[in-house]
Amino acid sequence: MAAARIVVLDGHAANPGDLSWSALEALGELTVWERTPADLTVARAAGAQVVLTNKVLLNRTEVAALPDLRYVGVLATGYNVVDLNATRERGVVVTNVPAYSTASVVQVTFALLLELTHRVGHHDDLVHQGRWVSSPDFSFFDQPLVELDGLTLGIIGLGGIGQAVARVAQALGMNVIAATRTPRQVPGVELVALEALAARADVISLHCPLTAENTGLVDAAFLARTKPTAYLINTARGPLLNEADVAAALNDGRLAGVGVDVLSTEPPLADNPLLSCRNCVITPHYAWASVAARRRLLAVAADNVAAFLAGAPKNVVNGV
Repeated sequence: MAAARIVVLDGHAANPGDLSWSALEALGELTVWERTPADLTVARAAGAQVVLTNKVLLNRTEVAALPDLRYVGVLATGYNVVDLNATRERGVVVTNVPAYSTASVVQVTFALLLELTHRVGHHDDLVHQGRWVSSPDFSFFDQPLVELDGLTLGIIGLGGIGQAVARVAQALGMNVIAATRTPRQVPGVELVALEALAARADVISLHCPLTAENTGLVDAAFLARTKPTAYLINTARGPLLNEADVAAALNDGRLAGVGVDVLSTEPPLADNPLLSCRNCVITPHYAWASVAARRRLLAVAADNVAAFLAGAPKNVVNGV
């Protein structure tokens, strides 16, 4: 292939200016758009053989309108933003970037859990408001503080991130159980059915991919089995939760707390029920976005493009 035309449709999230695009620039004629609205996707990708996207959708309509398209690189691990059937029919290679953010996602998983159990941010706010200065005691706290040692963590999805979460949980003294569609033996992890996990776990953490089958997995029926003292953590995909059911469980005292880095619609709608319910900690889908993780992301993305241009594509997700 002659020098490729390469277009990045939404580069800002992966590289807001603190990293370099030089590895991709070395591979062809590079154009980077910070963000691309849906109505400009085809115009901006027109004539490009190589298109990279993070969250800009490339559905059947867009794929059909881009006759020069030969390759789509997803700047993420999840690749539901691309129509795999349409690209496969056209012979367009689609790749992803696996495992680049595992350590960062694990870190945020426990940051959310620790905020729920020890309320570090909350107590820091109280200190800066003068509560400690005016306290008659050397120490104060305004809610129970929960120790993780000896509690049971239930992991849904036991891939790379789920296994890494299990290791950290074990280091904290937690017992670990897991429900997974792909059974695998992980030291110290007991495999159980989803229903048993819901009933036994003191903490439930989601680390599974989003599929048509598990959309709304955590719903009223699931929550009817959980302990009222349980915590729920979601750093996977927002639609795994039925957010109205989760908010109702929180407000009714049928869950102790929820920590999420992802929501069903991002950015969220103002009426998302999790934004206004009790004991819900929300971060803005940033678990993947440490500098180290984004640096790995760009390096692997460029390596994927180079492998494709060399005729030996890797990390292919659509079977082309």
